[in-house]
Amino acid sequence: MSFVIAAPEVLSAAAADLNAIGTALSTGTAAAVPAMTGIVAAAQDEVSLALTTLFEQHAHDYQTVATQAALVRDQFVGALSSAGRAYAVAEAANYSPLQVFEQRALAVVNAPTLALLGRPLIGNGANATTPGGNGGAGGLLIGNGGNGANGGAGQAGGAGGAAGLIGRGGAGGAGGAGGAAGGAGGAAGLLMGAGGMGGSGGIGANNPVGVGGTGGTGGAGGAGGWFSNGGAGGAGGMGGQGGVGFDGPVNQQGGIGGTGGTGGAGGAGGKAPLLWGHGGAGGQGGSGGIGGTGGNGGDGSTPGIGGTGGTGGVAGHGGAGGAGQLFTAAGQAGAAGAGGTGGLGGNGGNGAQGSSGGAGTATTGGMGIAGGQGGQGGTGGAALDGGVAGDGGNGGNGGTGGIGGAGGTGLVGGSNGGNGGNGGTGGAPGLAGLSGGFGGHAGNAGLGGKGGTGGQGGAASAAPDAAPGTGHAGANGYQGGTGGTGGSGGGVGGDGGNGGAGGAGGTGGTGAAGSSTVSRGAGGDGGMGGAGGQAGLAGGAGGANGLGGQGGQGGQGGQGGTGAAGTDSSSSPTAGSEGGQGGVGGHGGAGGAGVDGKGGGQGGTGGIGGQGGDGGRGGNNTGTSAGGGASGGKGGTGGTAGIAGAGTDGGTAGSNGTGGTGGTGGTGGQGGTGAAGTDSSSSPNPGDPGGQGGDGGTGGTGGAGIGGHGGGAGGRGGVGGQ
Repeated sequence: MSFVIAAPEVLSAAAADLNAIGTALSTGTAAAVPAMTGIVAAAQDEVSLALTTLFEQHAHDYQTVATQAALVRDQFVGALSSAGRAYAVAEAANYSPLQVFEQRALAVVNAPTLALLGRPLIGNGANATTPGGNGGAGGLLIGNGGNGANGGAGQAGGAGGAAGLIGRGGAGGAGGAGGAAGGAGGAAGLLMGAGGMGGSGGIGANNPVGVGGTGGTGGAGGAGGWFSNGGAGGAGGMGGQGGVGFDGPVNQQGGIGGTGGTGGAGGAGGKAPLLWGHGGAGGQGGSGGIGGTGGNGGDGSTPGIGGTGGTGGVAGHGGAGGAGQLFTAAGQAGAAGAGGTGGLGGNGGNGAQGSSGGAGTATTGGMGIAGGQGGQGGTGGAALDGGVAGDGGNGGNGGTGGIGGAGGTGLVGGSNGGNGGNGGTGGAPGLAGLSGGFGGHAGNAGLGGKGGTGGQGGAASAAPDAAPGTGHAGANGYQGGTGGTGGSGGGVGGDGGNGGAGGAGGTGGTGAAGSSTVSRGAGGDGGMGGAGGQAGLAGGAGGANGLGGQGGQGGQGGQGGTGAAGTDSSSSPTAGSEGGQGGVGGHGGAGGAGVDGKGGGQGGTGGIGGQGGDGGRGGNNTGTSAGGGASGGKGGTGGTAGIAGAGTDGGTAGSNGTGGTGGTGGTGGQGGTGAAGTDSSSSPNPGDPGGQGGDGGTGGTGGAGIGGHGGGAGGRGGVGGQ
């Protein structure tokens, strides 16, 4: 019996299985009762009745035995369950005194060492709970050291507790933010275990106005024992980010971004054991901080260049490997950290808006100022031996060119409207990052300023109605302003930026209204579209040149004036004057040219020619003998297609622009109303017939150049008089 064991959980499981088996048997027996006890005799003779009675008697006997067997089974299952519960109660009663005895015995054993040395003889050290607290030491004979707590902001991490004769040293806590050092790992047990790992250094403080803070140093690994390895050193903290450069004042350059902080050094590995094993590995150096973003260039008439991005921080040194002992090898040194990424270049300043032309004798509107150049990307952080250099920062975006001023309004009497001001040139993008990692991408070129709106032609003065005659021509509207030139592409390093799109040409001025003696003036010509921006400078290693900007779209020609109405004369009515001719559509801008470099940039696409203006409406005749309506004005000629940009040194020439659509001819004048018949009873006269409607204006000629469309549709004929 000394080899007999009993487990309470096994006894409980066996009792449950037996109970399930008994339940299944009882269910089957109950289901068979009707079939066994309800047998019908085959006939009414004595033999049949005797056999039926015999079978029924056997069935009743079986039911009695099954009932007794179920009672025995239930009693056995109950006894088995009671035995399991009894064993469980006995084990619990026996365990509690043993546990109490163990605790009391250890308390007695550990009391002298706790009183003398502050650590138990057997047991693990306590983990620190307060920020920056140290872990408790393990038992002198057996026990692991407690882990140190992480430090708060600017506070070093706590050190790990040392192990006893057998055990593992506690891990050091991580340093707090602001460049605090990590805690050291606890020492390993002399006979067995390993040194604790050092805590990682805290991240350097971010400086909003200057150089970023240095990352914290990693904690040293715990020393090994006689046969236990040293612990690994903690990783150095990342350097803080440099400050943002100040925004430049009016017409001044933006400030340089602050340099990123230096990465923290990795912690040294724990010393190697005396007889067997190796030293701990050194911690990896921290990465350099990110350089600050350069300030934005100031706005104004000569907008400032965006500030240069800050230099990335220097990488941290790797930690030294743990020193070897008499029969053991030193640990492996830690790798240096990566250099910090250079800051982004500031955006170039925005150009000032052009002035408006003066009223009266029209003045040409002022030219918009060119946008400022984007700032240069920051230099990547320097790499130490074995480290990786940081990437250069991206160049800033070029400033937006100013809007050209509006042309002045002409005086009454036919002064010409002023030309709209030219749009400002888009700012050049920032240069790429300097050496030390991959060059930054060039900034996007600024958009060319929008050409100013052409001045409106002056209204023709009225003449006396003494004698009907042909009206004099109203003054022509001036041409819309030339669209601004697109910005240059990006600099060396990375892909060059795309040239900016040329500004749209201004809309031609509307011709003056004719009087009874003055015919309508022709609408002004649409402005010429701006030339596309120049492609970017040569790319760095592997970089491709940017594409030339697309030429601006030519301005729409001005609409011809409405012809003057015919004179009211019963004897010789005159026809309405002819509508003014639509203005010529603006020429499309030339595509940008590619620049020297590896694989020259593709020339920009020529701008689309402007649409010719609509012809003027013929005047109405209101005489008694109706005159014919005047012919509609001739549609304006479509603008000439832009010239394709030329590629250089391997660059592909751009495609030619599409010629402008010819203007629609003017609508013919409405015929005059016939005179009423005379009131005579003897010989009444019939009324005069209405005047003939004027001819529709001739459609404008399609713009010249490759791919030009045909002339515009002819004008609609005038409506006959009543």
